[in-house]
Amino acid sequence: MTLSLNRRGFWLVEGLLAHAEERRVSVQEMEGGGRFVDCGIRARGGLMAGLELARVCLGDLATVALVPGEVGGRSIPRVQVVTDHPVRACLASQYAGWAIQEGKYFAMGSGPMRAAAGSEAIYDVIGFRESADAVVGVLETRQPPPPAVVATIAAACRVEPGQVTLLAAPTASLAGGVQVVARSVETALHKLAELKFDLSRLVSAQGTAPLPPVAANDLAAIGRTNDAVLYGAHVILAVTGDDESLASIGPQVPSSSSRDHGQPFAEIFARYNHDFYAVDPHLFSPAEVVFQNIETGKVHAFGRVAPEVLARSFGWEDRARP
Repeated sequence: MTLSLNRRGFWLVEGLLAHAEERRVSVQEMEGGGRFVDCGIRARGGLMAGLELARVCLGDLATVALVPGEVGGRSIPRVQVVTDHPVRACLASQYAGWAIQEGKYFAMGSGPMRAAAGSEAIYDVIGFRESADAVVGVLETRQPPPPAVVATIAAACRVEPGQVTLLAAPTASLAGGVQVVARSVETALHKLAELKFDLSRLVSAQGTAPLPPVAANDLAAIGRTNDAVLYGAHVILAVTGDDESLASIGPQVPSSSSRDHGQPFAEIFARYNHDFYAVDPHLFSPAEVVFQNIETGKVHAFGRVAPEVLARSFGWEDRARP
């Protein structure tokens, strides 16, 4: 790549801000340097802002769109991600692997800035980091970042605070929901990394997941957006290499491989006292994963969608269909 993830992300942000009123977002210059783009905290944001957020998260190495879909016979839009650079887009950029905490402030950080910080173990696995003159990141949070957060990120990325751009939206928002559900492919790749799969075999990827209704609060939204992936996402991976290893690893990849599979995430999360680290890590992957071997022509499919769980999660189970 001749252009860095952060440079590509920066160009996307400039395009977003050129249409800020249309996208219903606002930008704020931070005390001490840097800027903050509100996509759903105080600004209204919306679906288009969510698609832009997802593209920034992916370092502009994927297309993101809303496409028609259905769950259990009921129409619902799906968030579609397509990329020919799955490892760099999803693991080097999109994965929400940076827990950002300053005093009482907390947010999960994702996007190109992670590759500039390069402190997570995943970068040793994928063999990629980048240096940047300016960095761009996305925060999943309900609170605007204070200047101390900008300073912390700047130090970690080895740039000046004035060269930091942060975009944010809460989970319980239109934009926040889209950018979280756009992680169907990313969850599959992260599971493969955990299973020690040779990621260099991944050529291209596509995935879709249903976009749930916006929940009343962020805790409920965490449940719905996780369920959209765990019980509704379908991911297709174009790969190379032998088929025997795909047949062997495949059953371990989808969320159905987890002991916690089968209940809405909100119920699982409550059972573990809202401790993410207590939940079986094998749960965090798509409902269905398909490997298409582009060298042998063989297809290996694993997992299943669970429309009945999605109906409970999305609040549909007691409603009669038209």
